[in-house]
Amino acid sequence: MIGGEPTLTIYERSKEGRRAFVAPELDVPEVPVSELLPSEAIRSEPPELPEISEPEIVRHYNNLSKKNFDLDTGFYPLGSCTMKHNPKLNERVAALPGFSRLHPLQEPQYAQGALELMWRLQRQLSEVAGLPHVSLQPSAGSHGELAGLLLTRAYHEDHGEQRTKVLTPDTAHGTNPATVTMSGYEVVKVGTAEDGGVDVDDLRAKAGDDTACLMLTNPNTLGLFDRNIEEIARIVHDAGATLYYDGANLNAVLGISRPGDMGFDIVHFNLHKTFTQPHGGGGPGAGPIAVSERIEPFLPRPQVVRREGANGGGEPFFDLDFERPKSIGRLRGFQGNFGVFVRSYAYICSVGGDGLKDVSETAVLNANYLRARLAEPGIAEYLPIAFDRLCMHEFVLSGRGARDQLGIRTLDIAKRLLDHRVHPPTVYFPLLVDEALMIEPTETETKERLDGFADALREILEEAKEDPEIARNAPYTTPVRRLDEAAAARHPVVRQARSQEAGGRSQDGAPSATPSPSI
Repeated sequence: MIGGEPTLTIYERSKEGRRAFVAPELDVPEVPVSELLPSEAIRSEPPELPEISEPEIVRHYNNLSKKNFDLDTGFYPLGSCTMKHNPKLNERVAALPGFSRLHPLQEPQYAQGALELMWRLQRQLSEVAGLPHVSLQPSAGSHGELAGLLLTRAYHEDHGEQRTKVLTPDTAHGTNPATVTMSGYEVVKVGTAEDGGVDVDDLRAKAGDDTACLMLTNPNTLGLFDRNIEEIARIVHDAGATLYYDGANLNAVLGISRPGDMGFDIVHFNLHKTFTQPHGGGGPGAGPIAVSERIEPFLPRPQVVRREGANGGGEPFFDLDFERPKSIGRLRGFQGNFGVFVRSYAYICSVGGDGLKDVSETAVLNANYLRARLAEPGIAEYLPIAFDRLCMHEFVLSGRGARDQLGIRTLDIAKRLLDHRVHPPTVYFPLLVDEALMIEPTETETKERLDGFADALREILEEAKEDPEIARNAPYTTPVRRLDEAAAARHPVVRQARSQEAGGRSQDGAPSATPSPSI
C-alpha cells in the first residue's frame, strides 16, 4: 500500500452513475446512430465501463505509477536492455497533433510529412548499419529476428535450396533460439572460446550445406567484441549461409563500427533501446531491419519510398510501394509503431552523427569504469568478472563467490538492490556464467550514480557477512515483496476472479466490493 491507498482496479472504484465528464445538451438535430453506423457495428448492450470521477481517475493512475520502478526514479542497469534516459523533448515531438492524430488508414497524399519522416529514418538507419535497404515494419527486436529468418528462408528458396539449420552461439540473446524454432529451423549451438568470443573451430565444424544462417550479437551478451568477426563472416558466407546481426547491443558501436562492414547481411535495430524510448514492461517498441542488396527483393511490403516529381521536376512524393513480387509479405497491420519512429528520428537528429559516436564511447567508458570499481577488494572476491578483459557497453559478473562464501544467491543480491532504489541488473543470463549478473550502465548515468551502485553492492555483501537472511528475504521497501517467479511463469493467472467469489480482498488486503471483469 502506498500513501494509504489500497490497490484496487479501476472497476472496483466504480460507482453507478458517477461521471468524470458530462457532455452539454445537443444544440443541433439529433441523428440516430443507425443512420451513422452499419447495424453490425452497433452494440446491443452498453459497454461495461467504469463510472468514476476525474479526481479519482487521476489518483488511481498516479498511485499505480508509483508502484513501478522506472528509469525516472533511479539507476536501471539492466544488461542487454539499454535502459538509458529518454529525452523529454522527443516525447513532445511525438505528441505533436500532426503526428499523434494521424490515422493509419490515411492515403499517402495526405500523410506526406509522416512518410517523409519514415523515409528519412530509413536512410539514417541504413547509414548506421552500413547496409543499403531498411524496412521499419517489425514491431520489436524479436519480431525483427523473425523477419530476418523469413528473409533468409525466402533467399535460399529463391536459389532453389532448402536449408534446415541455424547456428546460434551460446552467448546469443535468448530470443535467438526461440525465433529459430518459431521459424521452423533447427537450432545448432556454437561454443564460446576462452576469450569470450565465438569458438571459430566449432563454427567451422558446424557450418555446412544445410546451414541457413548464423545469428550473432557483436558485442555479445558478455559485453565483448568478437575479434574474429571477419573470419566468422568468411566461414558463414563460404557455407552459402546468411549472417544475421542481433542489434540489441548496438549502443556499444554507433558511429564506430558497422554491421554491414563486418559482413552481416541482415541487421535488426531495437529503436526502443538504442534510440531512446520509454520501454520495459511490454512496449511499445520497434525492430526495423536493414539488409544487403542480395536480401532486398524479399523485404516486407509495402516499403516507404520516395518518388521523383513528374518529368524529373517538381516536388518529390513519398509513397508506399506494394509492387514487390518476391516479398515475404506484411509483418503487421499498417507501417509500424509510428510514435517510436518519431522519437528515434528526433533523437538521431538532435545528437547527429558525431553525437552517436559520443554516445557509444561514453557508454563503453561508463561500463569499464564500473567494471573497475566492482573489481575492488570487498566486492571482486564475491562477484568476480566472468571474462576479465576490457568490455564494451556491458559486462557480466559471477555470483558464485557470494553463494559459496556468504550463502546468498545472485537473486538475493538483485532483490536487495531494490531496497537501495536500484533496479536489479539482468540475472542468470547468459547461461554459461554461473550465477550471472549482467550490468549495463549506459552513457546517460553520472559518475556519482555508478559509484552509488558500487557502494550499494559492497554494503549488501558486507551485510550478508553478518546476516545473510537480510538479503534472502529482500526486498522490504517495495509495494510487493518477493514473489514465486517460477510459479508465476508456469501457472500465470491472467483473469481476475470476481472479488467476492475470490474472498473479497485485494492484493493489499483491502476489502473489495464490486465484481470485476477479466483483465
